[in-house]
Amino acid sequence: MIGILICQITLSIILAAIFLFRPSLTKATAWKIVAFIGLSVLPGLCLIGGMNTHVQRSETTKFCTSCHIMVPYGQSLYIDDANHIPAQHFQNQRVPVDMACYSCHADYTIYGPLNDKIRGLTRIYMQYVSTPLDPAGIRIPGGFQNAQCLHCHAAARSFMENPVHAAMMDSLNSNHVSCLGSGCHDTAHDIANLSHEKFWKPVQ
Repeated sequence: MIGILICQITLSIILAAIFLFRPSLTKATAWKIVAFIGLSVLPGLCLIGGMNTHVQRSETTKFCTSCHIMVPYGQSLYIDDANHIPAQHFQNQRVPVDMACYSCHADYTIYGPLNDKIRGLTRIYMQYVSTPLDPAGIRIPGGFQNAQCLHCHAAARSFMENPVHAAMMDSLNSNHVSCLGSGCHDTAHDIANLSHEKFWKPVQ
């Protein structure tokens, strides 16, 4: 995909340069068609292809943890403790390893509501122009929604047959009781205590 995109961009630049220095070529009908393709169609395809490539890249764990402020969150995925929910999901491949962040935070990424996108741009501004946020101070507005857990777990046999879950399904579905904040699964990334944690090292 990236190779095709590079070819399209290169061809667009070449055609644009040709018509910039030889505009008289467009007098002929055939060259008008070539000019239309080179100056309108190809740049449009480049734009669509570039956006698609960037969107796919933005779903990767590598992309999410490439931002300095998110590095501790990436490190927390290797905490060697079964009580740390994100780490256990990541280490046991309950979510795709290369899309671990997106799998659990889809509502808060590039696909999220407009306000979340604007908030993300604000954080980028603070990172590079103003004062960066403290990683430990990052919070999801409104808290983590149970829907993010339930869209995978609600159909799992181990979840459905658990009597504790069955007894509170209405409260879980309505988000009245939080999966993370109710004393059940309340240890998430816990980056404030990273220096005291033991870490899992994958076998190479």
